[in-house]
Amino acid sequence: MAKIKIKQIKSGIDRPKNQKLTLRALGFTKLNQTVEHEATPQILGMVNKVKHLVTVA
Repeated sequence: MAKIKIKQIKSGIDRPKNQKLTLRALGFTKLNQTVEHEATPQILGMVNKVKHLVTVA
């Protein structure tokens, strides 16, 4: 599988609980943090749920 880098660009404050939990599950703890994951269907679905808060490289 290919690796993708995901960077959080917007805060999870004042967002629905499921979006906050999705950011946490992706491994984000701080703003502007970058994490690397395998491009599995589960990860891509999580990224799609919070696509307005992250960028993918």
